Order: sequence, then C-alpha cells, then structure tokens
Amino acid sequence: MKRNLGTIMVERFLRYIQTEKRYSNLTVSAYKRDLEQFQEYLINIYGQKEIAKATTQMARSYIVSLKEKGEENRSINRKMSTLRSFYKFCLREEAIEVSPMQGIKSLKQPKELAKFVPEQDMEKVSFEGDGSFGVVRDELIFEMLYQTGMRQAELRGLRDNDVDVISMQLKVRGKRNKERIIPISRQLLEMIDGYKKVRDEQFPARGNVILIVNDKGEEMSPTFVYRVVHKILEGVTTLEQKSPHVLRHTFATHMLNEGADIRAIQKILGHSSLSSTQIYTHNTIEQLKEIYQTAHPLGDE
Repeated sequence: MKRNLGTIMVERFLRYIQTEKRYSNLTVSAYKRDLEQFQEYLINIYGQKEIAKATTQMARSYIVSLKEKGEENRSINRKMSTLRSFYKFCLREEAIEVSPMQGIKSLKQPKELAKFVPEQDMEKVSFEGDGSFGVVRDELIFEMLYQTGMRQAELRGLRDNDVDVISMQLKVRGKRNKERIIPISRQLLEMIDGYKKVRDEQFPARGNVILIVNDKGEEMSPTFVYRVVHKILEGVTTLEQKSPHVLRHTFATHMLNEGADIRAIQKILGHSSLSSTQIYTHNTIEQLKEIYQTAHPLGDE
C-alpha cells in the first residue's frame, strides 16, 4: 500500500527531532501523539487523510474544537507548537509551500505561580530508619532534588563518575544532553558516600554505573522517583502537587528568598532563557506582600 506524503513527512520529522535535535523519547512520543490527534481530526471532520494538505481553516477549526472540549489553553498551545514545528520542517524540506499554522497565534495563558514548599514545612522533613539501603537511598533522592534543583530525569541519569569529590560538584546532563555543573555541599557529598557504601553492600555484583538505583539495583523509573518524593512530602505539606518538580521549584524559590543572584540560579537549573527562571521571582514578591499585609499596621486595610 502506497503511503501518502504526510505519513512520510511525519516519520521523517520524528526521526529528525530524535536524532538531530536530540529530544528525549518522552518528548518525541508527545509530538507523535499531537500529530496523530490532528490527523484523526482531519479524517473525521474533513475526510482529509493527508496531513500535509491541511489548510489554515482546518487548523483553526481544530483549535476551536479543542477549546469546546474544555482543554486548557496551555495544553492547546503545546499542540499548536507541535504543529508549527512540524510544518516548519515540511517547509524546509519543500514538502509544502505554505504552513497552515501561518498567522495563528497562541492562546493567552493565565500566569500561574510556581508551586513550592515553604521553608518552615521543609524543616519538618525527617528521615528515621535503620540505615537500610531503601531508607538511605530515598533520603538521598529527596535531598539531591531539593539541594540541587535538578530534574528527576537528570537525577536518574547520574553516574558514579559524575560526582567530583575534590571540587564538590556534580556533572548533570540536561535537556538535549547538554552538560552543566552544579555545586554541592559537603553534607550532600557525605550522604552520597554513605549511600554508595550501603548500595555496594546490597548489590556487590552490580553491572551498571548508575549512581542511584531502585530496589533491584537497576535504573529508576520516573514513577519510582515520584513515589519516593510524594511519600515524603505527604507528611509535611498540604500542597496538592507533591512531585519531584515541586522540589525544583522549592529549591529556586528558597535560593531567591535567601538573596541568590537570579542568573546564578538560571545556570544551576539549566534554563536557556532567563525568563524561565523569572517565574520564581513572582513567588518571592507574593511572599513579600504576605509579610507586609501581616506585619504592617495598615497592611490588611
């Protein structure tokens, strides 16, 4: 059966963002789902099996249909971004002459404050156990995320030789495999050293170089890390979100509250744009407002 141009271009596009742009498997899967969803819409509504022949009218009606289904603007904008990237690729490859996304603007999104755990709640975190592998490992997972602000995927990818004991720093591989250096405390270094001793006793014949491993001595899954963090945060905060990413927000917000330079935080977090880091300044401003309203005689009037 002969494949149409759209199918071929989708395959080439996904291969391009994976091999040349070096997007993660999760990101590539998300792009694939977005394109498949749009293709399905074109077939069901317009009888158009060829995604490369979509028009601006079709793209606009697709966006309207997503709104009517109740999807949030953030989610719709992400799907629009996928389509823009795909058709930009098609233009570059001369598969189409005009992008159906031309002239279509992103939907406005309400600004949301990054969710973080207040310092007084973080002080409630305690680890009491028998020094067993699971207890020591879970404590290290939590402290690594909170003390460095790294992403859970970056934590899972850490290897033993990424820890520089002499310079007291970690080498982290971020998005698109970009490397960056994160300074760490002596206390965290000692935790890493203690964990490695327990880990190597637990798994003496371990065949990989992954730093933090699951209960079988293998690489952790995203779900595994989430469960560890969620369980610990559940005991100290009423935040609805209790994920590893909340610890990243918490790290950045606490650093800013303590007077850290925003550009330094940008480097530690691995943000390519300063605007990505500036979302945390809103948290500190809100905190200042709260302090003012609580402390000033006329603050609540």
